[in-house]
Order: sequence, then structure tokens, then C-alpha cells
Amino acid sequence: MSTHDEDRTASSDSEPVTERALDADHPVVIVGAGPAGLTAAYELTKRDAPCVVLEADDIVGGISRTVERDGWRFDIGGHRFFTKVEPVEQLWHEILPDEDFMMRPRMSRIYYEGKYYDYPLKASNALGNLGIIEAVRCVLSYIWARIRPPKDQTTLEGWIVARFGVRLYEHFFKTYNEKLWGVPVNELPADFAAQRIKNLSLFNAVLNALLPKRNQKDITSLIEEFQYPKFGPGMMWEACTDQVEARGCKVHLQTKVVRIRHEAGRATEVVARDATGAETAYPCSHVVSSMPISSLLRAMDPPVPERVAAAAADLKYRDFLTVALVVPEEYSFPDNWIYVHSREVQVGRIQNFGSWSPYLVKEGRTCLGLEYFVFEGDETWNRPDDELVEQAKRELGILGLVDPARVEAGYVVRMPKAYPFYDQRYKDNVAVLVDWLTHDAANVHPVGRNGMHRYNNQDHSMFTAMLTVENILDGTDHDVWEVNVEEEYHEEGGASRTVGPTLRTTGTGRDAPVIRREALGPDHPINRAPAPADREA
Repeated sequence: MSTHDEDRTASSDSEPVTERALDADHPVVIVGAGPAGLTAAYELTKRDAPCVVLEADDIVGGISRTVERDGWRFDIGGHRFFTKVEPVEQLWHEILPDEDFMMRPRMSRIYYEGKYYDYPLKASNALGNLGIIEAVRCVLSYIWARIRPPKDQTTLEGWIVARFGVRLYEHFFKTYNEKLWGVPVNELPADFAAQRIKNLSLFNAVLNALLPKRNQKDITSLIEEFQYPKFGPGMMWEACTDQVEARGCKVHLQTKVVRIRHEAGRATEVVARDATGAETAYPCSHVVSSMPISSLLRAMDPPVPERVAAAAADLKYRDFLTVALVVPEEYSFPDNWIYVHSREVQVGRIQNFGSWSPYLVKEGRTCLGLEYFVFEGDETWNRPDDELVEQAKRELGILGLVDPARVEAGYVVRMPKAYPFYDQRYKDNVAVLVDWLTHDAANVHPVGRNGMHRYNNQDHSMFTAMLTVENILDGTDHDVWEVNVEEEYHEEGGASRTVGPTLRTTGTGRDAPVIRREALGPDHPINRAPAPADREA
């Protein structure tokens, strides 16, 4: 935690105001109706604590929503219900009855030059698909990398080349990561690789393939199956909304937080604007916020000091859009999604919604979700829906997966701020924001992925909310910044973890890569100043 700011507002130098009692006139105001926000509402209402939820969108669930168009249901990004956090597991089954869950097989593959490769990558499968000549070249490339490893292994590129050789790196790692993050792979840090690439060298992978009884415990595997609500992840949050409202917590949709008034170290009320433009002030005892932490700080009234505002403005995001195409069932595949490493297309992943649940699609057809990683406001994001549908159809044809003429319908779903963007300044920026909240708005509690600018899964976002409610109601002192993803979620253990606004190097963490932004140039979308709309909460 950074030191107390010299440029604090004058009000914070006075004695803190008396903590307001948690009552119907001063409820907990929850900002955001995604997994974290609705979990907070669920836990509060279970204990008869008054609360209200304010959601800017017209649908609950956040990125874990289920989007429905013409009877087709889309899971944005794909949400496997799998957790090692027992309270979260129990909560899922409190909200939805067991019969609403399905057990689904986990399967993901890489699609590259017309062939499917196992994911995580297996040497025997990869070298077999590449063919004998290219396989020999890959092995020789690997041997050369072992003899003359790259001098700089601090980048993702250098780290992978040292362990797999340059040819396998170019086949299986370079293209997808550049699609995902929108930056050159040689600008991604090496520590990111340990969280995304199976714990093996090419030599150990080949040995394991030839001698399967040896070294099996050295290579961890991902989960083989997972739970899934039959109508998609939004089913969970729609049911949760019904239940918290039945207990007296109103969930206001299309209600955007525009100001959070504070004085003497505490937030006193939240001002939100509804779809008609009318503003309403909600007095509060506490604020639980899953809105982007940058927007949260920009909403403070009086405004935060200039240094804090600059830190908020410097936090960036990677955005996401899905083009869902309805196709005959004959074009189905068993994978939950396929990672597309082909250079000739822009699409990064393709979901088969029918493989997630047959209840998402209609008889005789399936729906494929082509996922594009973008920056909000860039050329792809701004492209008209009909052009995006045509592009997606064309790319399915280029990949040889679907005859474009057989596509029956198409839909576009945009999801801003899907991924917190981890550059070399984000930890310091988050530390500045958390420090200011601790001293100047101590009853404001960030939770969830965007609320904490943490690349958490759904279950860990929920757990931050559960611990926060205990802190509010029981006076506990849980550090929600300790919540992160365990080793079991990764192909390799022992990676570094971000804990709170500082960095520790214990355990693992679902960190996105730390990216050196100055290397991207001033015209790169991530380095542009926020648009006026972004400056508002």
C-alpha cells in the first residue's frame, strides 16, 4: 500500500463521520448486477440486511450473462462452472436446483492449417499433424534452441523459443497471443507463459508420449468435465435476481451510477441516472462496487486529487465481440471452443454453443460463436453488424469449417471491458486507487473482475463479494485481494500472483500479461486518451 497522499482532500483530514447504521434508510448500495454484485446482494438478503442494486445495462449477469436472440442463447466468452472454493460451489446450488445443472465434457483444440491439435499442446499429436518433414525441422529447431538459447528470455517469445524452438513457437504461440492482446508477442512478459503453457519442455513431452507410465505426475491436466446451467450462465444470475428481489432488494436496470458523494472519509450517497435521464440519490451505509474501478474513482464527488484521477484514467481494457452464426447441425464439433491460430483470419476462438448445452440451440442446427478480441472504438468494434456477420461467414469458409452459403442467420454481441489490460503501470495505478479509497471512502468496497481490475474467474469474483459481506456485517477483516485462482486452474503451478495493490510471488494467479505500453507507439488504441464517454462512470 502506498503512503498517505499529501494531496488528500481537506475533508479527509477531519475526524471521520459516524458510521451510519445499516437500515432501510441507509442500505448497502451495490453497483453492478454481475456475479460479484448479485452474490453480494444474495448474501446480504440471506441475513435480512437491506440493500439495493444499480445496474447500467438492461440485463443482469455482466460478462456471465446469457444473451438471447430469436430463441438462440449465447454464452459470451464461455463460462465453465468449476471451482475449488467450496462456499461458491454451495452457493451455486443454493441459487439453482441440481436438476438445472448439466455435467459437460471439457474439450478444446487448436485449429491450424486445416488440422486440429490437442490443447494443452501434446508433442506427439502436434508433431504427427505437422508431418514428418516439418516434425524433423521442429525437433532440429528445438535442439538448436537448447544449444543456443535466446539471450533475452524475459519476453514470452524468448521464453517459448528456449523451450520449444522457433518453429513450434511460430506455429502454435505467436499468432493467437497477438490476436488476443493486440500487441507483438515480444512485448509480452515471460512470466505470462508459465500461466498459459503446459509444464513441459519438448523433450519431456516426447518422452511422456512414448513412455506414458513415466512422468505422468509431472504434467498437470486441466479439468475433464464441468457443471453448466442448461440455459447458460445467465440462468444463474436471472434466478439470483428473482430471489434477492423476493427478499426485498430491488435490482434497478438501466440505472447508471454518475456520482458517489463522500465526506470525512466515507461515502454518503450514490447518485444514479435511469433510462429517462432522471437522477436519484441513494443514501448508503456501504457501497459494494463491481463497476470498473477507474469509473468508480471518476464518479467520486468531490473529485479525487489529480494524481488519483490520472491513475484511474491510465487503467485500460481489452474488449471483445462475438459474431454468432446459425448453421446446420452437420457443421457441429465436440469442442466447447476452438483456438484459431490461422493467420489468414481475424477470429481468435470459435465456440460451439451446442457443445456447451443442447438447450442453447435448436433441433437440427447449432450456433457457432466467432470471438474477436478488439479495443472498444477500433475499426472492428465500430464495423456495422451486417459487415461483421459477412466477415464471420467468410472466415468460416476460409477455414474450411462451414460453407458460408449454409449460414442461416447471424447476430453480433459486443462486450466492453472484458479483460483488464495489464501493462507495466497497472499495479501502481491500482495501488493509488485502493489507497485513496482506504483513507477517503473506507466504506466503498471494490469486488469482482473489473471492480478490482483483476483477471479473475467468475467463482473468485463471487468469493470477493462473499468475504466483503462478512466484513460489512460481522466486522471481519478479510483481505479480498488475497482471493485468486489456485494452481489447479493452470497448466503449470508456481507462477507469481498479484495480491492486493502489491505483488507477491507466492502461489499462482490468473494474471493477464504485463505489457510495456511505450513500445506500442502513441497511436495504438491502448495509449489513446479516454473518450469523453469513458470519463463518465
